[in-house]
Formats: sequence, C-alpha cells, structure tokens
Amino acid sequence: MYRRLLAALVCTVLLSTGTAHARAAVGDHRDPAAGIPRLTDDRGRGRVLTLRGWNVEDKAHRGEAALSAISERHFRDLRAQGFNFARLLVFWDDLEPRRGRYSEAYLRKIERILDWAHKYRVQVLIDAHQDVFGPAFGHRGIPEWATRTDGLPFTAHPDDWFAEYFEPAVQRAFTHLYEDPDLRRAQADMWRVLAARFGDHPAVLGYDLINEPMGEIAQDEDLPTAARRIERDQLTPLYNRLSDAVRSVDHDSWIFFEPTPIVGEGVPTGLGRVDDPRAVYAPHFYDTAMEAGADYDPSAGWIEAYEAAVTVYPRQYRVPVVVGEWGPLNNSLPNMGRFYRDALSSLNRYSSGWAGYVWCYGGGYCAVDARGRFQANKERTAAPYAPAVAGRITAEAYDPDSGAFRLSYRAGKGVTEISVPPRAGGWRIRLTGAARTATSVLPGGRSAVARVTARPGAHVTVVVTPRVTLRKS
Repeated sequence: MYRRLLAALVCTVLLSTGTAHARAAVGDHRDPAAGIPRLTDDRGRGRVLTLRGWNVEDKAHRGEAALSAISERHFRDLRAQGFNFARLLVFWDDLEPRRGRYSEAYLRKIERILDWAHKYRVQVLIDAHQDVFGPAFGHRGIPEWATRTDGLPFTAHPDDWFAEYFEPAVQRAFTHLYEDPDLRRAQADMWRVLAARFGDHPAVLGYDLINEPMGEIAQDEDLPTAARRIERDQLTPLYNRLSDAVRSVDHDSWIFFEPTPIVGEGVPTGLGRVDDPRAVYAPHFYDTAMEAGADYDPSAGWIEAYEAAVTVYPRQYRVPVVVGEWGPLNNSLPNMGRFYRDALSSLNRYSSGWAGYVWCYGGGYCAVDARGRFQANKERTAAPYAPAVAGRITAEAYDPDSGAFRLSYRAGKGVTEISVPPRAGGWRIRLTGAARTATSVLPGGRSAVARVTARPGAHVTVVVTPRVTLRKS
C-alpha cells in the first residue's frame, strides 16, 4: 500500500513523463488485452482460467502463533461468495528464523491452510511477503540474519509506514539481498524448500517470488528512473535465479513476479524477460491519492494511465497478467461506488484475474465485517464470471447495471464453468450453439457453478442474467 511520501516523490516527475506517456498510450491500444495471453491450466493447451479472489494473511502473529488468524472459515466464506482464488502471505522470517534452520511447524501450518483451500476448491498463490524488508525494521519478511545495512540510519514513520522504504538502511538492505552471493543462495534455498514441500499440493497454483520489491535510489536519480534500473538490473536477474530454484523441484506451478510499486503511478516497468514458460506478471493496483485518504477522482485519469502502463510489459513478453493486490482503505467515500465499477471493468479487460486486499473480518482493508457481510462497495467484487473456458474466448463482458454476464467462445475439448455469487431469486442461463448444461436456473441462496459442454469447434454463447421472481399479489 502506498502513502504520502511516495506520492510526493513521484508527482512532479510523472506529470511531465510517466503519466503523460501512459495516457498517450491509451490511444495506441484500443483493446488493452490484445497480445496478452490468458492463464491456462495446461501449458497453453488447456482451459482458459480466470481467477477471482482475495489475499489471506496473518501479519500479527509470529513463532508458535504464526498464521493462527487464518481459519477454515476464510476459505469456506470465499467459496460461498463465488471466489476461487487466494493469495496466501507467508514470511521468510517465520520459515527460516535462523540460517539453514527451517521451521517444520510453520510448514505444517501452511499445509493445513492449503488443505482447507483444497476442501473448498480455492486455488492458492503462495506469496513470499515482505513489508519494509522485514523484522529488523519492525515489519515482516526478510529475516534479521539476512539484513545488512552497513550502519546506515533508519527512522520509523509510524503514521506513514511506506515512507520507511526510503530510509537509507532499508534501501541498502535491498541492495545486499540482490547482490551478496550468500544471500542470493539463501533466498533460492528458501524457495526450494517451499516448492519442494508444496509443489504437488492440489491447491497450489503458483508462487509469488517477492512482494512489492524496492531498492536503493542513487544520488541525483529520480524515482521512476531508479525503479526502472532496479527492475532491469536487479529484479530481472533475481527472478530468473529464483525461477531456476523453483524449477529444480517443481516443474508445473506458475511463477508470479512483480514490478516495483512505482508501476502504480503509470510508469511502465523496466523488467526484462523472466525466462520461464509458466511466468505470470503480477503487478499491484493502488493509487497514492486514495491510499492517503482521498476519494476517487474519475477525471484524474489514474485508471486509464495505470492500464496503459501496466499492459506494456505483458504484451511485449507475451505473459499473462494477474493483479496480486488492489482495493482502497476507505470504501465508503462518495465516489467509491464509481471506483469499484471502473476498477473492475479495467482489471477484467486485460488480466486473467485478481486478488483484492484483504479477506479478513473487521474494518479498514477487510473485505467483510465480523459477521461476514461485505464492507461498503466490496460486494461489487462478487459477480458472475467464467473460472474455466474449454476453448478460445472471443468475447466476454459483465454489465454491472443489469447484472448480466455474457461469454462467447470457440469450443474445444473439456467443460466450461460459469460461477455465480449468491443472489435472491437466483440466476438464469441461456445457451446458443451446439452446447448444453445440466440446468437453466441456478439457485440464489448460495454461490453455484454451471458446467457447459459443447461440440469441439462450435461457436457457443452463454448469457447469465439475474432471475426475476414475481411476487404473488
């Protein structure tokens, strides 16, 4: 999540360079998805996948209590609303509190969470999470034994924690992580442990190699230039090293990798190619103004600038996109309904999926309250979609006004799945083309999945609409 310092650092530069570039690019690509492949379940030859879900985390507990805030309820409730995806935050400092000593108890806790996810048919992305590097700076992530600062200063910013990324000690710690041979080996070893343990678990979709990576800004270097250099010279080699480590023990799971958070300011990433056939570009979708407490301003063009910037890389390198985090802190401001409408429309145009931040039971960023009811406007994330399409998608759209979902595809082998959330009155399904489904009406009291089979080669259209129940007079 981004805060006021980041906004101040990038604002002047982006007004003259990055945002202007991104807005100009909007006119260059009328279809933002053009040239961007979709996520599939079999190396490009299987069904087209769509992920809809939320982050699941426990940042409060460590040691013996680690991950205790995550329960079976999280996954039961995700599935009950029709979601099929969770990005699970895990922390290197809990996994390897001392160099070379991995916590078997922590691994068992992760496995228990994955078992819950599998029980409720939720696919999991294991995210090696860090905030402000790790415990050496009062946060979570990289262990203290792997934190090297060269004695540079650090000042905490309790009212604006993202500002701590720009403290000299934190920036130097990232440089050592990227450049020191022994720390490189340690991070690769950590990923080999995780992938060897969980690569065959049926709930595991893939691995997010490091959350919101940052780095050291050189003297007289502006932030966008620094971000592109860090991405090009440090993160690209890092991702290729860690991908090799994962592939030494797991050949099938998807590998997710992120740019620096600066992409959220409408600046295309400087990342190079991540040389893996199952690589996924996984940026985050946050606006600094809204993170600092402002309401959504549609006229500012932030979503358009972000979309134009974030689609450059996956189009160039032909990799799918899954947005790993998104969602503002204050969802009840006057324009937030418009924000969710515009944001979901944008995300669904070019990505294979997204994970909102965060599925928990309370206030703030939590998706739902203590009783499991959606916070203001977050119910808009629960809508009909196609988790798996057996064939080539030719058109796909959701109309938030009518609640109708429409999917057209050229059928291949396999079963297409259509998911709907709970809704009073239920849903009606209509098919055109050589296709059939077991039911034309889906119940309204819970989420449900319709399965569509079609003759290979047939052009099929599926239309899902809210079912109107007439009241007796």
